[in-house]
Amino acid sequence: MNALTITLSSKGQIVLPKAVRDLHRWSAGTRLTVETTKDGVVLKPEPLFPPKTLDEVIGCLGYKGPPKTIEEMDEAVLEEALLQNPRPRSDLDRD
Repeated sequence: MNALTITLSSKGQIVLPKAVRDLHRWSAGTRLTVETTKDGVVLKPEPLFPPKTLDEVIGCLGYKGPPKTIEEMDEAVLEEALLQNPRPRSDLDRD
C-alpha cells in the first residue's frame, strides 16, 4: 500500500482511511496503542488479554490425571491430527 496523507483535526483526531482499517481488520471500537518511534508513530491493536507469565497459566486446564510423557503427548496429538485430517498413516509417521 502506498503512503497516504491524512489531516489532524483541531481536536487532535485523525481518521484512518477505510483501506487501512480493512487491511488490518480494525472495526469501530478497536482499541489501539500508540507508540512513538524515532521515525514517527506506530499504531498497534491492544492485546485482547493481558500478558501472562508461565507460572500464571500452568495448570489452568485443570488436568487431574497422572503426568503424561512427551511421547504420550506426541502420540495423542498425532491421533487427533489423523481424526481431523485422515491420511495414510505413513504420511504422518516420523519413524
